[in-house]
Amino acid sequence: MIYHTLEQTDLQLIHRAFIEAFSDYSVAMAPPFESFERRMRRRGFAPTASVGTFDGEKLIGFSLTGLRQYGGIFTAYDIATGVVPEYRRHGVTGEIFIRERALLQKGHANRYLLEVIQTNQPALQLYRKQGFQIRRDFSCFRIDRSLLTPHAAYRAGQVDRIDPEQAKVCWDFAPSWQNSSASVSAASEAFHCVVIRFSGETAGYGIVEKETGDIPQFGVNPKFRRAGVGASLFAALAENTTAQTIQVLNTETSQKAVGLFLNSLDFECCVKQYEMMLTI
Repeated sequence: MIYHTLEQTDLQLIHRAFIEAFSDYSVAMAPPFESFERRMRRRGFAPTASVGTFDGEKLIGFSLTGLRQYGGIFTAYDIATGVVPEYRRHGVTGEIFIRERALLQKGHANRYLLEVIQTNQPALQLYRKQGFQIRRDFSCFRIDRSLLTPHAAYRAGQVDRIDPEQAKVCWDFAPSWQNSSASVSAASEAFHCVVIRFSGETAGYGIVEKETGDIPQFGVNPKFRRAGVGASLFAALAENTTAQTIQVLNTETSQKAVGLFLNSLDFECCVKQYEMMLTI
């Protein structure tokens, strides 16, 4: 088998390998190519910092890596690492990480982030063996759109974009990589942004991906909480997605008020993840 970076590999080929590698994954991951391309763009896919494993012309394993400034530090992010089923248990994933780490050590990034489902013990053990440490505990929520019927006490207006500095006032925690403002901006055409303002001041905002129902960010200014602003935001977000399922991924589990709010709207926690980090 041959290992090399992916700048000369067609994204269609990467997509086919992705579908095959995650065909038996615990969470459904079979996006059509257009959604996959947007996913890669949103997460900052950098082919020159990504490693592929090839058996002849066939891509059988990969580490798809994003690169950008995150929290003021130049960071690499593991968008997805996978091996097609028939090539597993032959040390391919471990070899990919050795090569990925060496590649990043050449100056691509100062740290390496990833997320892993907490019940995926083989992956969790592998990452710990490679030196990753748990950084944050995430909870992910979802609901059938037909069941999301919050009372809209206030009208939320559409905006082209949310100013990151205004958004921070509403945050209980910093968004994960895939939910960051940079990730939303990288695929801005896919999102619908709403805001509620009182006398010109931002009381709350929300962002939803129109096709998938993914809500990467929402928040309410502490000055205006417990007054129906959050429910009004979710009513507006639900109206602006065609997806049957609405999901809020990677809320910090330690911020219990966020989980309680989502539970009050009948969202259910569907999976828990760890955010892990390796210092390069």
